[in-house]
Amino acid sequence: MRLRPLAALSVAAVSALLLAGCAGSGDTTATPEATATVAADLCSSAAPTGAASEGITVSGEVGSSPTVEITTPIDSTDLTLERTITVEGTGDALVAGDFVNYAITVVSGTTGEVLDQAGYEAGDLLPEQISPENGGQLFGCATVGSRLTIAGATSDETTPIVVYVIDVLGVTPTAAWGEPQAPVDGMPTVTLADDGTPSITIDTSATPPTETEVATLKKGDGYTVASGDTVLIQYRGARWSTGELFDGGDTWDGGSPYSAATTGFVAGFQKALEGQTVGSQVLVVITPADGYGEGEINDSDLVGETLVFVIDILGAQKAA
Repeated sequence: MRLRPLAALSVAAVSALLLAGCAGSGDTTATPEATATVAADLCSSAAPTGAASEGITVSGEVGSSPTVEITTPIDSTDLTLERTITVEGTGDALVAGDFVNYAITVVSGTTGEVLDQAGYEAGDLLPEQISPENGGQLFGCATVGSRLTIAGATSDETTPIVVYVIDVLGVTPTAAWGEPQAPVDGMPTVTLADDGTPSITIDTSATPPTETEVATLKKGDGYTVASGDTVLIQYRGARWSTGELFDGGDTWDGGSPYSAATTGFVAGFQKALEGQTVGSQVLVVITPADGYGEGEINDSDLVGETLVFVIDILGAQKAA
């Protein structure tokens, strides 16, 4: 694999290209019985170490901006991608399907100039879901707390070699982990399965509210979401009129967490996200005016429906 030109890109774009550099389709779902297998698969996809990545000196604490020294010129003639585990973390080994929190510094392999960096502050980057096909070359066989040094060749004549220093900061849970809050009287009730999957109970005989209502069920201690930020969420939605889940209103049923800008959702959903902290679980009752519009309730769309959502906020990235 040869990396595409990266020098002029933002860190978000750099990391997206790097993580998807040899991407293909594949099943990233891991069951408890298959943990050893998926860990082995992730290990087998890791890029090899080599003279280029081993010859780079990286100093500083994991989780803080590193100092990178390239004392010996890197020969790009036969270089594709090399990875060295510079610091071996003491945390859990990464497995396919994990959402990895990481920080990244991008350095020119020819001049040593820092081109970009992110992930050292809350809200810099979204967690990245890894698999053998997506990020396996970088994260395979790594443990939480590790620092990885990667050297790769690009097709950019001005920056033919790029060095990446990636700190593996942790793994994001797939359900909200915040502190439970007292329930709000009059709101629908939510119960959670062992894996965090929510069930929503609505008193359909009650009159729905005339304004959108938001309640925090769990309060996270992470970054505070602002308008336009991109969020990584789990959600489940139901119609107030029937109490039943609706098609397209669920990431829990055979899906996976979803990411989008807060401004890409209907107004009521946006209100539920903005001002909340990462790690939180939010219950929102959305009026038709803040949802899919006023009108007669029908079976073909959500017009006229008051909607109830439970939202787990797993990550957020600041708007550009």
